[in-house]
Amino acid sequence: MSSEVLPPPSAAAPSGDLIRIRGARTHNLRNVDLDVPQWRLVVMTGLSGSGKSSLAFDTLLAEGQRQYIESLSTYARQFFDQMERPDVDAIEGLQPTIAIDQRATTNNPRSTVATVTEIYDFLRVLMARVGEVACPECGTAITQQTPAEIQQAILALPEQSKVMILAPMVRGRKGRHAEVMEQVRKEGFVRVRIDGLTYELEDAPELKAQQRHDIDAVVDRVIIRPGIENRLAESVR
Repeated sequence: MSSEVLPPPSAAAPSGDLIRIRGARTHNLRNVDLDVPQWRLVVMTGLSGSGKSSLAFDTLLAEGQRQYIESLSTYARQFFDQMERPDVDAIEGLQPTIAIDQRATTNNPRSTVATVTEIYDFLRVLMARVGEVACPECGTAITQQTPAEIQQAILALPEQSKVMILAPMVRGRKGRHAEVMEQVRKEGFVRVRIDGLTYELEDAPELKAQQRHDIDAVVDRVIIRPGIENRLAESVR
């Protein structure tokens, strides 16, 4: 790697938002000076042996972990191995670090950054309580509605509009889903929508087990016109 790599003036981040590396000599690094912007996606690329891993893992990661462990109490530090300081003159602006390297996958259920750092459950609660659900196709916010509100929204459509009322059964799951199709049949439905296409239940195609599928039972198909209120009320319940 070159002895000094600095971002161009147009891309320079404020001094308080930089990780400043000075005199990095870990492994095959040769006195590298580098300013890395924080809170951005930074890619380190180059030929094999150019020092990418030495900089990312053996310098930044190692020093971040070492500083974090040193900030713990004496009691907590006894459970960690003594970590040596990387061969570098100075690193400023470095926060606690975490890394996922390229290795064979394992069966450990804690296999993502969120689960490893134990913030997954908090994020799930945050999204459920504070997040706003939106339609992935049109972006309209999705809110909880009563059957009466759903009926009124449908009746507000222009006359002669065609409406299909669906009951979601499967969303983005792999499999043939034969048991789902049987459940739809037992509940008295005669049509089903599979991956956006509508079929008579008896003519539904056999699904490919290795593909993800969306399956909806077709509850009703109506055309907006006077006199459908009772039928519509029954369908949306």
